[in-house]
Amino acid sequence: MQGDVPAYPVGLRLRGRRVVVLGGGQVAQRRLPALVSAGADIVLVAPAVTPSVEAMATAGELRWEPRGYREGDLADAWYALIATTDAAANAAASAEAEAHRVWCVRSDDAEAATAWTPATGRTDGVTVAVLTGRDPRRSAAVRDAVVEGLREGTLVAPHHRTRTAGVALVGGGPGDPDLITVRGRRLLAEADVVIADRLGPRDLLDELPPHVQVIDAAKIPYGRAMAQEAINAALIEHAKAGKAVVRLKGGDPYVFGRGMEEAEALAAEGIAVTVVPGVTSAISVPGAAGIPVTHRGVAHEFTVVSGHVAPGDPRSLVDWAVLARLRGTLVLLMAVERIGAIAATLVAGGRDAATPVAVVQEGTTAAQRRVDATLATVADVVAAQGVRPPAVVVIGDVVTVGPAAADG
Repeated sequence: MQGDVPAYPVGLRLRGRRVVVLGGGQVAQRRLPALVSAGADIVLVAPAVTPSVEAMATAGELRWEPRGYREGDLADAWYALIATTDAAANAAASAEAEAHRVWCVRSDDAEAATAWTPATGRTDGVTVAVLTGRDPRRSAAVRDAVVEGLREGTLVAPHHRTRTAGVALVGGGPGDPDLITVRGRRLLAEADVVIADRLGPRDLLDELPPHVQVIDAAKIPYGRAMAQEAINAALIEHAKAGKAVVRLKGGDPYVFGRGMEEAEALAAEGIAVTVVPGVTSAISVPGAAGIPVTHRGVAHEFTVVSGHVAPGDPRSLVDWAVLARLRGTLVLLMAVERIGAIAATLVAGGRDAATPVAVVQEGTTAAQRRVDATLATVADVVAAQGVRPPAVVVIGDVVTVGPAAADG
């Protein structure tokens, strides 16, 4: 039987070519978006259609003829999808497709069809299509596994013809390797050189192939540091050598990450730059500790502030007096060493000394811990508990919201 013979896989290029779809129900609704994306000239024949299909017709993505099938509908077609509930019409249309040598998919009888629709998925310009004969669920499972692997970088298929050298500024998220974006993980898997910060998701570096060069750009507070100029120079050097370079940063490249400085340095050298946003610790770390930065009836705003420069320092660009008068949540990054001065400044500016404060160290990692205090006590509590960077400080009534606070 024909069904026992493996199907011959092929990719149809349907742009501008007539495709006829018979039926406007759920099957058509699922299949139409891919045909639209392929640029097909779609004619849909059905007495009635789902609201989603009607919306496609209204938007001009296809032409809908509100009637039943008539002989001759498939005469000029390149491809046909038969998906009506009328068995006689399906058989007649299938016979017409055979007579006119039109490849035809039938939703009601795969054995009577001349083409099968594979389970498909797309990622980064790659289309994955899987056929397993009479087991569509297995096809979908294999498709999902392959697409997920490509997206996450666990299944590596490097670019060759289309690959170009350049630098990707990748936000690695707050620390948990599962919180890097899909695109960031894929670019990391394709890199030749990775220049990594200490606060990036270090566990991902163990997954890199042996040939990948990893450069430590760790900026340990008050310890060894690779000057920003040296980092820029390394990025430029390796990119000009034709390498695919990933600058792996903690959080988001543009949230106190000097990402724009690096992008500007690369652009000045004519080097292509891709920026991959990351999950910022300003939101994710409080969330991981059970603290929402906003909450209905508690806080309608949150402000993210760098605490690496103390209040009163002439280099500071922060208006601490204004911040003290805000009613919403304050999220401080890089503030552990200066939390005493910051808390005192906020209280002096009018913020209640009893305002709740939470300090979350190494958020989203296995070493995460949360310490609670108030503006009046936070400096002493941080010192007594030995809290050290990296840590996120949350100031405001949201600290007392949620089960984590209640348990405390």
